[in-house]
Amino acid sequence: MYNVLMPIDSDEDRTMAQVEAIRNLPAAADYVEATLLHVFDDQEAAETTTPTQLTAGRQVQQHLTNDGINVETMSTSGDPSTAILQAAEEVDADQIVLGGRKRSPLGSLIFGSVSQGVMLDANRPVTITGSLQREGNPSHRCADCGEEYYSDHDTEISTCRNCGGTNVEGTW
Repeated sequence: MYNVLMPIDSDEDRTMAQVEAIRNLPAAADYVEATLLHVFDDQEAAETTTPTQLTAGRQVQQHLTNDGINVETMSTSGDPSTAILQAAEEVDADQIVLGGRKRSPLGSLIFGSVSQGVMLDANRPVTITGSLQREGNPSHRCADCGEEYYSDHDTEISTCRNCGGTNVEGTW
């Protein structure tokens, strides 16, 4: 079996992009096993998992299981990069499939990057998927830099994730 570690959060677009990456592995239904990993800030947070986090995990598990891929789940707490690397060792993952966030260079510098930390310290292949682009037109666009968002039209986006501008407008 080819074991893939898939750290997940509550962002549906990122998790679905990770699912697609795993589905597209050669002979996934026959040879791939996925371990879904939830990493929480602390043990108390892990014990009081929010419904959104559980829903994302259940959806991922259902999609992969429907594709014939064996799925295991685990959760831990602590620094996300460290926890992901420790879990990869624990399950002897052949690959890590991580959903990366789009951040500005300043945002990455200030807040750090889990993806970057995992990539630099991993001793196994790491795939970073980003988010799936939803079909159709974007729901919002930043008037300052042109960054597009694919979310519900009811969602309010006050600050652009790319440039930090406040001119994010609905496109409907």
